[in-house]
Amino acid sequence: MTANEVRNYAVRARSTDTHGRVLCNVRNHYFIVDGPVQNGAPGEEVTPAELFLASIASCGVELVQAFAKADAIPLRAIDVDIAGSLDRANPVRKDVSVLNSVRLRIHLTGVTAAQGAALIDRFKGR
Repeated sequence: MTANEVRNYAVRARSTDTHGRVLCNVRNHYFIVDGPVQNGAPGEEVTPAELFLASIASCGVELVQAFAKADAIPLRAIDVDIAGSLDRANPVRKDVSVLNSVRLRIHLTGVTAAQGAALIDRFKGR
């Protein structure tokens, strides 16, 4: 695949018989997402905000691994922690819900400080 090729993604989400519970489908994978209890939803499964943060963290792991492999950097492991906060009393924007803060921590094993910095900079540039 070249950099110029278009990548298409499709996800389906539908309501269930439980208020605030969503059935999601990606290719042949199915999973449940719950709205937060503050919205009157079950809050038992992964919430949309958690899924959003998980997608960023997993993107970081996958991309840094791909960059390391492409550059023959001996990355043994990558660990990404991400946390976000949403303060409805102090919104970033009045028109949409936006996280007030997001903190991302990336720990790399098997690389030099310079290699790690280069990999992280490349990820941040994406």
